[in-house]
Amino acid sequence: MLKRLGIKRVAYDWRAQHVKEFEEEILQYKKHGLEFFAFWSVHEAAFALFEKHKLHPQIWLTVPSPKADSQEARVTAAAKALLPLVERTKKLDCKLGLYNHGGWGGEPENLVAVCKYLHQHHKAKHVGIVYNMHHGHGHIAEFEKSLRQMKPYLLCLNLNGMNDGAKPKILQLGRGQHEAAMIAIIRNVGYAGPIGILDHRIDTDAEVALQENLEGLKKILK
Repeated sequence: MLKRLGIKRVAYDWRAQHVKEFEEEILQYKKHGLEFFAFWSVHEAAFALFEKHKLHPQIWLTVPSPKADSQEARVTAAAKALLPLVERTKKLDCKLGLYNHGGWGGEPENLVAVCKYLHQHHKAKHVGIVYNMHHGHGHIAEFEKSLRQMKPYLLCLNLNGMNDGAKPKILQLGRGQHEAAMIAIIRNVGYAGPIGILDHRIDTDAEVALQENLEGLKKILK
């Protein structure tokens, strides 16, 4: 499917039933010339396989949203909670992508603050940000400001069709009110790193969902 679509990099999401298929997934990617670009969350079986197969995917994880009396304390607490994975990913030679998924930890300024803290206090230059437009409907109005803040740390930026009020939350590119303007901002700001598209629609076949996003993106770029 991915070869038919011309997609050469994969960010792998999974659930418990997929653990037994981890190695087969890796072998199929190798067979078909696909890059195992990113892995969602943490699993010891996957980490062992990355070492076995000499893979170094980005590891994507939601930032904690700690309760504390001040912004400084929240940043410190979030960073400390991430430290075991910060050290583990450094040893694996994998980048660690802090993933916006709502709450305090999903706000761009907080993602940046946690990255800065880890860079400055723990020499964790491999830590960055994975920004998902589908979790950023509250950032539409100030998207350019947020993007400029995040740009030095961005490891990947995942696109989505964007309507006011997240109606619907997951939308094909080219069918929303705001994504064309947001993509123009991405170009104007000068972000040149990896761009992701989503198969995140449970009511739609994966190939159809990805193809619609590719077609929508081409339409916007024209």
